[in-house]
Amino acid sequence: MMRVGRVRRLSKQARFFIRGSNKAKAPKRRGRLVRLLPMILCALLIGTLSALAGDEEGASFAQERRSMVRHQLESRGISDRATLRAMQTVPRHLFVPPRYTRAAYQDSPLPIGYAQTISQPYMVAYMTEQARPREGQRALEVGTGSGYQAAILAEAGASVFTIEIVPELARSAAERLERLGYKGIKLRQGDGYFGWEEYAPYDVILVTAAAQYIPPPLLQQLKVGGRMIIPVGSPFSVQTLMLVEKTEQEVRTRSLMPVRFVPFRRTE
Repeated sequence: MMRVGRVRRLSKQARFFIRGSNKAKAPKRRGRLVRLLPMILCALLIGTLSALAGDEEGASFAQERRSMVRHQLESRGISDRATLRAMQTVPRHLFVPPRYTRAAYQDSPLPIGYAQTISQPYMVAYMTEQARPREGQRALEVGTGSGYQAAILAEAGASVFTIEIVPELARSAAERLERLGYKGIKLRQGDGYFGWEEYAPYDVILVTAAAQYIPPPLLQQLKVGGRMIIPVGSPFSVQTLMLVEKTEQEVRTRSLMPVRFVPFRRTE
C-alpha cells in the first residue's frame, strides 16, 4: 500500500513538472508568434493586393472584349448570336504571347511564333458565323495555332477536333486549352491535309491556312449538309475565302471575300 501511495505522489509531482514546463515554454511560443506576425500580415496583404489587381485586370479585359464585339464585329454586320456570345466569352489575351497581351483585342492579326498568326477578331468571327457551328455538331479545325479559334467553336456549342502541324504550337495549345477548361476539345499534331477520319463526318470544317486547292480528304469528311470555310490561293498573295457546301448530288463553292492567310503547311 505504501508503494502505491508513493507512485501516486510521484505521478502528481511528474504532472506538476510537465505543467510547469509547458508554462515555461508558453512565453517563448508567444514571442515567436509576435515575431512572425508582421511577416504573416505582409503575406496576407500581398495576396489581397494581387487578387484585387487580378480582378481589375480581368474587368479591364472584359471591357475590351465588349468593345471589340460592339465596334469590330456588330458594326461590320456580324449578327449570329452564338458567334457573338463566343467572342464575348473567350479571353483572347490568353491566346497570344505575353508581349502582345495588351494588343490582343486590336483589329489586327498577331504573330504567335513559328511563322504563324492568330487571325484578327473580325476574321475569326466572320469564319465562325459562316460555318454556323451549333450544339451537338462536330467541327474539324485545320490549323490550331494558339487554340483561339478552337475555343470559339467550342463556346458556340460544337464538339471540336483540331489539328496542328507545328509540334511546339500543338503542345502549347493543348496545355492552354486544358488550363482554361476546354477539356472537351480533341487536339492532335499532324498534317491537316488528311483531316481526321476517325471522327468524320463533320458538320463544320474550318481551315485557317491558305491552300492552293481544297484537299480531297477534307471534302470526303464533310458531312452531307455540312459547311467548310477555307482560304484558297497562292501563298503570300491575295487569296479567296471560300464557302464549300455538300449536298447529296454535288459540292457547291462560293467566294466570300479576298483574304491573306499564312500558307497551308504540309509534312515534308
